[in-house]
Amino acid sequence: MSAKDFEREYKREFEGIISDDEYEDELQEEAKEDLKIDEMQKTNKGREFEKVAGERVVLCGANAYEQKYYFNPIFRQIPESIKKELNIISVLFTQEAGGIFTIVFEEDGSISIETNADEEDITYDEITAGLLVSEVRRKRQDLFEALGLYYRIYVLHENPADILGDEEG
Repeated sequence: MSAKDFEREYKREFEGIISDDEYEDELQEEAKEDLKIDEMQKTNKGREFEKVAGERVVLCGANAYEQKYYFNPIFRQIPESIKKELNIISVLFTQEAGGIFTIVFEEDGSISIETNADEEDITYDEITAGLLVSEVRRKRQDLFEALGLYYRIYVLHENPADILGDEEG
């Protein structure tokens, strides 16, 4: 859910500012705009990816201090179910260990899971964070491998046949 959606939903539910009819009209308008934006972005998608290729790129992250979750909009083409799973992983991690949790694509397409904390944070537990990172890697290995393939194919423009040949051999 985007910040705009959250704000609209909040106003509709708790402040009664937006009626249900207005809400539906807004959603339909946004859907039309999204279609136009997606059509335009498909032609620019290569340019967006070229900007980030060759660098480390944050996929998503959560911050326990600000209680916020971030998903990099460059990767909006990723299926919604995977976005939700990444959201859950990130938020639950920061609730358990605290600090800042990020999932990052490395230059070669591999995925790194990073966690850090403010120096003054006495509640952050490095041992718990380290154990949780290992557990997330182990339990979500298939997800991270799939995301790595996605990145290598769509961002780094590697040939899928070559990637699959590397993994089989």
